Amino acid sequence: MSEACTPSLVLDTNVLLDLWLFDDPSVRTLRAAIEAGRVRPLRSADCDAEFQEVICREQFGLDEAARARTLARWIGCSEAIADVAPAPLTCADPDDQKFLDAAFSAGADLLLTHDRALLKLARRAEAAGLRIRSPTAAMTYDRLRR
Repeated sequence: MSEACTPSLVLDTNVLLDLWLFDDPSVRTLRAAIEAGRVRPLRSADCDAEFQEVICREQFGLDEAARARTLARWIGCSEAIADVAPAPLTCADPDDQKFLDAAFSAGADLLLTHDRALLKLARRAEAAGLRIRSPTAAMTYDRLRR
């Protein structure tokens, strides 16, 4: 599949945790799509910093080596976004703005999130060219299932 036909995604931190830490069954199809190269996951430096901060929390019980493997796995299957600019929409939760900024800056097809503040922007975002979906809802997006 050519890069032009491959859907590009930005994933919020909770989706990344589901993928790489919790092995959540609801995102296994997404993980398979990522690992098979059927989608192009995108990430910004701000998104990476949040993911790294979250996986360092004691509640996850990861030692330094496990944190490094988790982060390396994500970085190894995703592309960095070089230039991130403010999105044309503002999220009610300032901590989630980074995902909107990344998705709009990269021209991503989808922003996958569990966050209510981001999901509430779905209709407005779609009018601006970005689909915001939960990972479960995104599985109806045909290009992820192939």
